[in-house]
Amino acid sequence: MTSTDPADADRPAACSLCELPTPSPPITDPELDGGFCCRGCLEVQRALGDVDTPEASAIEDAVAGEGRSVEEVEGEDAFLAVDGMHCATCEAFLEGRATAVDGVHAAEASYASDAVRLVYDPDRVDPEELPELLSGFGYTARERGVGDDDGVPDNDIALVKFLIGGGMFGMMAMIWYAIFLYPQYFGYPPVVELGTFDGLYVYLNIWLMASFVLFYTGYPILRGAYVSLRAGMPNMDLLVAVAALAAYAYSTLAMAVGRTDLYFDVSIAIVLVVTGGTYYEGVVKRRAAGLLSALTERQVTEARRHPGGDSVPIEEVAPGDRLLVRAGERVPLDGTVHEGSAAVDESLITGESLPVGKVPGDALRGGTVVTDAPLVLEVGEEAESTLDRLLELLWKVQSARPGVQRLADKLATIFVPLVLVLATVVAVAMLATGSSVTAALLVGLTVLIVSCPCALGLATPLAIASGVRDAAERGIVVAAETIFEDAPTVEVVALDKTGTLTTGSMAVGGVHPGAGTGPDELLRRAAAVERLSEHPIAGAIVAAADGGEPSTDGGVEVGDPGGGRRTNEGDGSTGDAPSVGSVPVEGFERERRGVVGRVDGERVVVGHPALLADRGLTVSGELEARIDRARVDGDVPVVVGWDGRARGVIVVGDAPREEWREAVETLATGREVVLITGDEGAAADRFRAVGGVDEVFAGVPPEAKAETVRRLRSRGPVAMVGDGSNDAPALAAADVGIAMGSGTKLATDAADAVVVGDDLGAVAETLEIAGGTHRRIRQNLGWAFVYNGIAIPLAVAGLLNPFLAAIAMATSSTLVVLNSSRSLDPADGGLLARL
Repeated sequence: MTSTDPADADRPAACSLCELPTPSPPITDPELDGGFCCRGCLEVQRALGDVDTPEASAIEDAVAGEGRSVEEVEGEDAFLAVDGMHCATCEAFLEGRATAVDGVHAAEASYASDAVRLVYDPDRVDPEELPELLSGFGYTARERGVGDDDGVPDNDIALVKFLIGGGMFGMMAMIWYAIFLYPQYFGYPPVVELGTFDGLYVYLNIWLMASFVLFYTGYPILRGAYVSLRAGMPNMDLLVAVAALAAYAYSTLAMAVGRTDLYFDVSIAIVLVVTGGTYYEGVVKRRAAGLLSALTERQVTEARRHPGGDSVPIEEVAPGDRLLVRAGERVPLDGTVHEGSAAVDESLITGESLPVGKVPGDALRGGTVVTDAPLVLEVGEEAESTLDRLLELLWKVQSARPGVQRLADKLATIFVPLVLVLATVVAVAMLATGSSVTAALLVGLTVLIVSCPCALGLATPLAIASGVRDAAERGIVVAAETIFEDAPTVEVVALDKTGTLTTGSMAVGGVHPGAGTGPDELLRRAAAVERLSEHPIAGAIVAAADGGEPSTDGGVEVGDPGGGRRTNEGDGSTGDAPSVGSVPVEGFERERRGVVGRVDGERVVVGHPALLADRGLTVSGELEARIDRARVDGDVPVVVGWDGRARGVIVVGDAPREEWREAVETLATGREVVLITGDEGAAADRFRAVGGVDEVFAGVPPEAKAETVRRLRSRGPVAMVGDGSNDAPALAAADVGIAMGSGTKLATDAADAVVVGDDLGAVAETLEIAGGTHRRIRQNLGWAFVYNGIAIPLAVAGLLNPFLAAIAMATSSTLVVLNSSRSLDPADGGLLARL
């Protein structure tokens, strides 16, 4: 609405940058919007552009938890990785910033995983602009997977620069203190007369060095304090900043009026101790931050049309389109087989090691791999990928706020305002009772310094760093520090079967020849034919014949089944007719349920019993019994035959780990153990009667594993142990996720800890280390609060000065560091527990 007040017409317009009145006419530029009061404001606007200011109401809503949940609104989901978050205040601030943007309906941030989930309207907000909208105020947002390489993050590099620069100037300042000021404080004659020009020179040098440390090295702390004020949510950064700034301001004023009791050393010590602790925390956090970055490499971005074979972006594929998927390629989208037959490796999605044969009409899942022959895919109605859905679910869980926030941050909202009020009240009370301004300021400053939560701030990150170190020494990589909060309370342990209780790879469990055939002859002929197949069962048989482990491609360079050169694993020979030893293979044929080839002049059939029946070979009753027994045990019977009858059975399966029974019994001590598997029948039933396993959930599809874990949480906190990509959402949904080192990237990225040595027994050890670290955190926090409970009353009573307060603060921090740096022994109460 246009104003009709004549006074408004006469009132000068406000500068677009500084809001001061502009001249008439205002300073303008055709390339910039708005008017400016001077050329300087215009050039600043040209160089820096607009700086967005978050809506205060949106931030207040986020802090109070009154904003809309991401689950309550409709819109497109976007997931961003954000550098710079380190407490609940950061979460609230970023959520408020995001929802203040027109078109962003809801936001959820997680400082534990450096992730933000946004729900937005794509018609009003360009998704490519979302990172820029959240960046600023010390935070850097980016799309998931962008800039998350294996190197050191930019913000960690910056923090190292802060430490190096601050450490150098801090040491220089402390040397000047040791030479010129400390002797005088302890009653010794000064090296130089501090009231002269020489003294002023000393003061100014110390002031310059302290200024550099405070405003350069301490910038992240000051920024965190500013953010906490903007969010209305006091945190430890605010108290640290107030203490450091108060000591600096008092010392600057004292220097100006000629006093010698300067406390720049206090400011330097506070900043360096807290910044060092923050760096330790960042090292730990980097294991969790950006772990999802490599997941997008699994997603297919292009598809090949059929007929023609032209590559097109995946976004241009519509339901009903037909796509060509060659051997070794990943299926781009969900759909059905239109032409061809092949074995499809679904391990990325289902976690099960055995490929599944696919023929026209069978369903194909996006993200699976066609192993041995090309297929034509008809895209399904949704034109989406199962892998994409699992990945989206994982991002949703990872970006959700943890149920248990760090204890120090929870207490900060009470502790920080209390200390600030206490210091102010003490100073005002002293003034009211006749004390001098200097004495009142010193006591107030002492209260702030002695309350400076260096020990409180270091208690959690240093204990976590120690836990991470001890876990690493035992072959366990900690990916998220929240495991130390959640693991001690675990009451239910959910185990995936394949790759967790089992090895996750196919291996020959037994060679059973029939009458008149030797085991070596049976295995030799079967391996000779299977060497030309890329099927994992073929790889297991070839590996058994070679005396080694199964290879992923059967020891063959994958090529055109009709010809080409292949390398024979074991003898290194090449040619069109691979062989085992000196046995040539001719007339190779690949069938849906096996392979056929001529060995030693006889046609050898290897595969499913039905294939032998189709080829006119008979199976004896003895071998039929062996086949049935293998199936009851959950294994795969591979029948080998020639000259009109089956000659034997080779049993192949995913064998249980040798130590799995002992590991389950250990986990079952004081906990409930359940097994979750996509297998059905005998493969799952053999685990039901095992001591320590309380329940077996068989036939659970990939999409249901996360929901199974959520429902198990009604029985108590849950730890999920798995290795397959289909386990990733379940690992993320559990209170504690532990991935086996042999697992897929998707699974290890979702886990809170990864067992590198692939030792199932390390799962229980992971929970023990987490419990020990949790106890150490509580010891450190307990000491920090005992220290404050003693030191603050002494400061209020005037029994401490700022220098002694700084020593007390440093001593408290040193005890925390010593307790955290000790090697973790779960049975040990800790250093502080013995004091």
